[in-house]
Amino acid sequence: MSRASCHASDTQLSLGGLRLSVAIIRHDPPFSPPLSPIYLSRASEAEAEQNLVFSKGRHRCGPPLFPRQERISSLDAAQREPLLSCQLPGCRPGYGKPVFVHMGEEVDGVDMRAEVGLLTRNVLVRGEMQPGCYGNEACKFFDFDTFGAHLKVEKGFGAVHFEGVEMKHMGQQSMGHYPVHFHMNGDVDEEGGYNPPTYVRDLSIHHTFSRCVTVHGSNGLLVKDIVGYDALGHCFFTEDGPEERNTFDHCLGLMIKAGTLLPSDRDSKMCRDITDGAYPGYIAKPRQDCSATSTFWMANPNNNLINCAAAGSEETGFWFIFHHVPTGPSEGMYSPGRTEHTPMGHFINNRAHSNYRAGMILDNGVKTTEANAKDKRPFLSLVGARYGPHEDADPFKPRVPALINHFVAYKNEDHGAWLRGGDVWLDDCQFADNGIGLTLASGGTFPDDDGSRQQVKNSLFVGESANRGMPMPLNSIWGPGGTDLSERSLPRGVNFPIRGMQIYDGPINVQNCTFRKYIALDGRHTSAFGFRLNNSWQSCPNNNVTDITFDDVPLTSRVFFGEPGPWFSQMQMDGDKTTIFHDVDGSVSEYPGAFLVKEDNWLLRHPDCIDVPDWRAAICSGHYAQIYVQTRNPANLDLTMVKNEYPDRPLRLVGALGKKNHYQQFQPVVALAKGYTMHWDQAAPAEVTVWLINFNRGDWINVGICYPRGTAFTIISDIHNRLTKETRKTGVFMRTTDRDKMGHGHQSRGYYFWEEDTGLLFLKVRAHNEKDDYAFCSVKGCERVKIKAVIPKGSPPSDCMAEAYPRHAEMPVVDVPMPKKLPQSKLPETSEHFLEIRLESYNTRFFHIKEDFAFTEVNGKKIYQSDDGVQLTAIEGHSGKVLDTKGFRNSLLMGIPAQIDNYISNLKEETIVLVTSKGRLATRGIWTKALEQLGADPNVKLKDKMVFVGFKGSFKPDWVKMVLDDSLAKIHQVLPVPIVRKNSL
Repeated sequence: MSRASCHASDTQLSLGGLRLSVAIIRHDPPFSPPLSPIYLSRASEAEAEQNLVFSKGRHRCGPPLFPRQERISSLDAAQREPLLSCQLPGCRPGYGKPVFVHMGEEVDGVDMRAEVGLLTRNVLVRGEMQPGCYGNEACKFFDFDTFGAHLKVEKGFGAVHFEGVEMKHMGQQSMGHYPVHFHMNGDVDEEGGYNPPTYVRDLSIHHTFSRCVTVHGSNGLLVKDIVGYDALGHCFFTEDGPEERNTFDHCLGLMIKAGTLLPSDRDSKMCRDITDGAYPGYIAKPRQDCSATSTFWMANPNNNLINCAAAGSEETGFWFIFHHVPTGPSEGMYSPGRTEHTPMGHFINNRAHSNYRAGMILDNGVKTTEANAKDKRPFLSLVGARYGPHEDADPFKPRVPALINHFVAYKNEDHGAWLRGGDVWLDDCQFADNGIGLTLASGGTFPDDDGSRQQVKNSLFVGESANRGMPMPLNSIWGPGGTDLSERSLPRGVNFPIRGMQIYDGPINVQNCTFRKYIALDGRHTSAFGFRLNNSWQSCPNNNVTDITFDDVPLTSRVFFGEPGPWFSQMQMDGDKTTIFHDVDGSVSEYPGAFLVKEDNWLLRHPDCIDVPDWRAAICSGHYAQIYVQTRNPANLDLTMVKNEYPDRPLRLVGALGKKNHYQQFQPVVALAKGYTMHWDQAAPAEVTVWLINFNRGDWINVGICYPRGTAFTIISDIHNRLTKETRKTGVFMRTTDRDKMGHGHQSRGYYFWEEDTGLLFLKVRAHNEKDDYAFCSVKGCERVKIKAVIPKGSPPSDCMAEAYPRHAEMPVVDVPMPKKLPQSKLPETSEHFLEIRLESYNTRFFHIKEDFAFTEVNGKKIYQSDDGVQLTAIEGHSGKVLDTKGFRNSLLMGIPAQIDNYISNLKEETIVLVTSKGRLATRGIWTKALEQLGADPNVKLKDKMVFVGFKGSFKPDWVKMVLDDSLAKIHQVLPVPIVRKNSL
């Protein structure tokens, strides 16, 4: 077919082709060990014309494999090798040598077996190509002819059943010219009067120049048993937004590369070079505006994807994208925002691997307005969007969860899946060898569909499977990993923090999931549970984790909250500091009902919290919620928030939004029934709105907000309905000179106390309405307190901390008792467990009587120190058994220091040593050198009170810690037993 195009209109089209020769497309993991190999050999002249095409994904591409290929996915390259026919003379078993190794079995519980598809058919539709590129803009990006044949089906046809055909060199780098294109047909199934319904099936579409199958303004089409291989631009493509009820069943897409047609098709170079449709002065941001090439591009969620596979896309395997209004010739077919609320069709038994950005994304929209001075981006550039499925696509009707069943994602460089909802629920899924297995997102400020949740149940996460891969010439991401430090291919940088479940936004629910082979190294912070890096956004205390199983995951690698360093930057963004999740049954921490918080977030801590140094976390109990503090006039300031119980431990927040925004929003998690103060790095803002987030009826906190002297206030309460965008005033706050009166207000009238000498405006903010389980706001809307202030001109920064404390400091109180550690009988059958230790050295004063106390506690059993000096408790590092307790008086420390040195020297290697002091400690002398054997800093300056968790061994664990003070020193933490040294990167 020379320069062919085929249009079907007002006719019947029925094509069928018998299979003759066989080709196989193998979707195999990028880096396979020698398990169940497929043996290939080089071709001889006598070999048959059969071909094997293998998806051999890897994290860096090799040289082009076909003359026309300019670009190959950074994750995937295909090996095209002739298959030796054993029907030919001279064939014998073992002939030839293996060229590439492919997996042919399940690995660590994840199905990594190949998919097989026929490339050849008896009927061939082929475009006749010229030897090189010529005559159009595509030649900037391709050195081969991209002007192929195309088949287009337009409205009014009698019947179309297209089956059993091979299509090669189809499509063009111009709009509307695709290998198979259903264009503006409306309903093509029974709803449109077609019986039997329209279908295309059993097609091979390969080496195409623009997509594979395009469904444009058409509904109810069956696309079944299609192989799409080596295509430019989105392969299986729905175009304008109104396409619904189409079914993609058992379709396979492999090696999908960037094209020039739409911003979402383009790679970074194309995005910068192609400025058609952009407003003058547009500067492209490729990773935001473009760079979305996908195997399956779904512009409407109400389509069915069943038994499909996507491998080797330059960006993403499956991408659900949203058109806020229908675009192109479909303009006006639905009301604004409909697709964002449309329930998802069936998504069952699909697979994605060897993709760059993600195996699957459910997020984002496309720009549905033309470029203008305010927004210079071209039409159909990527933009933000939010998905919240509801019955009849009506946000006022009940929610309909999007169900993702048995999705398998492995060997994707960044994410296995990134899914933003709305109710998005995963069940029976598998994630392996991805940079990040799964992220469930809602909204960085508010969930757009308040009351919804994202969840994953009954699923498997594997960090580093037995599919180690094989080194390739251009594969620079190759290094040690796994339990035995075997060399393997890695998803991103060698030190990239691999994570299974990335906790983000919320509320989310992770239930009955298994995490396997997440093993941190010294220099690589791999963890089963982790958090978004460099995160500005909110973290919901209703992020629940329950019924978790760990298999070949050390205790030290279950969770990691982050620390300054590579990939984590400085951990100074608000979301980095406020991370939290609820360990409902203790299957993660061994403390049922506990909350895990960042170790240095003292807005949430209380005296009984237990540090987990390996996780950079603390195990706490409490009732937690959030407040959103919105500021205007100005909006570019920073907030320092202080819990009255810990005035020396402030938390500085910079806000979730850019400093040039017209308002700013701070989103701390808070412990309920506590007091806090807020301070600013500039003069206080003229408008402050405090939103009560995740407050149940009756929940409250006290806040004191710093303002300059001479400030005048107007304060009201209201309820804002984010769905209807209606706001209703509910009450006013009156000034009182009696601070205790703040607690006697009611919904229509509250009281504020203006303490002008300290500069603190005190309010008690309380929720008055019921809230649904997963909602951020009450059933009536979001309860808020709005403060408008007249600020004296020229006021200095409103930082009242020096005046506020110690005047308003409060004694730390544990409102919710800490949960008991799970007994051994309820822990998994493993040698690993947490050893809870507590050390305290302190003095008390009753009038003129002063007493000193010190004790060590191991798993609830106290060992008191009787004499002044130091006491050492030795614990066997493998079992956690207490071996011995030995005291050394001050007189011995000063007079015979060799005694303590000899005692420590005679301890066995890998012994935990707990040290407390009592009385006035001998802070100088040779005896202090003995502590260096246990990991103490040689330059430490001791004080009267000391507690020290040390370790005698050949390495220094993360939990070695010393606390010094003049009156109270305390350590309360858990240690992983047995003590195992992390392997080095």
